[in-house]
Amino acid sequence: MIFVDEVEIYVRGGRGGDGMRSFRREPYVPRGGPDGGNGGDGGSVYLEAAAGIDNLVELQGHHHWIARNGRPGEGNNRKGASGEDVIVRVPAGSLIYDKETGALLKDLTEPGMRIEVAKGGKGGRGNAAFATPVHQTPMEAEPGEPGQERTLRVELKLIADVGLVGFPNAGKSTLLSRMSRARPKIADYPFTTLAPNLGMVDLPGFRRFVIADIPGLIEGAHQGVGLGDTFLRHVERTRVLVHLVDVMPLDGAPEAAEAYRILRKELAAYSPILAAKPHIIAANKMDLTDAQGKLHELRERLPGMEIVAISAATGTGLNGLAERLWQIIVEEKQREERLAGAGMARTSPAVDAARDASVGEEGVEGNAD
Repeated sequence: MIFVDEVEIYVRGGRGGDGMRSFRREPYVPRGGPDGGNGGDGGSVYLEAAAGIDNLVELQGHHHWIARNGRPGEGNNRKGASGEDVIVRVPAGSLIYDKETGALLKDLTEPGMRIEVAKGGKGGRGNAAFATPVHQTPMEAEPGEPGQERTLRVELKLIADVGLVGFPNAGKSTLLSRMSRARPKIADYPFTTLAPNLGMVDLPGFRRFVIADIPGLIEGAHQGVGLGDTFLRHVERTRVLVHLVDVMPLDGAPEAAEAYRILRKELAAYSPILAAKPHIIAANKMDLTDAQGKLHELRERLPGMEIVAISAATGTGLNGLAERLWQIIVEEKQREERLAGAGMARTSPAVDAARDASVGEEGVEGNAD
């Protein structure tokens, strides 16, 4: 299925119904009192995060979402029916932007969350609403108000605990399939993964976390080389990153230590905040001959880095990797709870430092908004 993570849609609330100008008719009453009812309110357009939807493909072919108009008022003080609302279902993790202003309207992080993006117009008042003791036969009635309209940009950022990044053919899809119930397409050529894949990792004791496999990065991705940084936004919400490196790379591919440095460079070029997230290195393909020597070399070239030796093909080391990831996730959740209690945003100290550095650089350059 095609993966779509950004769309533009036009939304418009329904117009309010016109108020009615009417006078009641009764025997022997040549001109009865006013009884024109109010018009009904126009329907509104809502965006709602729904479970079971993983991308925005349904919106790609449906760009216009317009709620129904309110019905006009009627005689005998009958109010017109309100227009029906329109509810647009999007995946959890969707960010809703006003295209014209660029303002973020809502981050729909949980299923069931919704936002009214185009309010329906208010129905006009009928002439009965204008009657007073000194103005007993009003002829005026109001038209209904138009509904709100705007163009939105909807951007999806997948919600996962762990983000899996690495070069093409590093074994990310194989690792995801072995650690979770996900079944991504796997083949032995670059850019097999053309869309992010999510998998649920189950651990003993009813523990579980979500891992996202992001399409392979190559040097220059932040400048659009290869698949570019199109999918890097999907690791921005993660709590920890796994840098998967191949200890026995194919001819022409960078050695494991160099691959790690390139990955770090690309992440930092895309977002210093993303690069500051907690991360570990998973050294893959330890089932191959001479892999132990390559692992020793990797640890010498990256002193102080946390490196977990695994084989995605045979499953060696995957339990240990999953347990270590769970430990980091728990630590990050506890940090988030402390920050939430203090009324602060969800970040880690490293992320805070990266954000402060980014703001400082902008201040020096004197960005003009």
